[in-house]
Amino acid sequence: NYPNPFNPSTTIQYSLLQATNVKLKVYDVIGREVAVLVNAKQNAGDYSIVWKAQDVPSGLYVYRFEAGSVVQNRKMVLLK
Repeated sequence: NYPNPFNPSTTIQYSLLQATNVKLKVYDVIGREVAVLVNAKQNAGDYSIVWKAQDVPSGLYVYRFEAGSVVQNRKMVLLK
């Protein structure tokens, strides 16, 4: 994601080689789901998702990207 740290929004980019179900969710540090950014089948291609985080407090967040058999977790920091 960029920028990281961010305020008040950050952009998450990803590419798909083939059509697949995609889930992109944001969690706080204790594991509570904060936002669902994507939960849909998507075609192959490049994607860019903006998370506007004005309604959550400053802190460390983790986004989880799931596409087919690929699962990735990344940290991001919201500074207000």
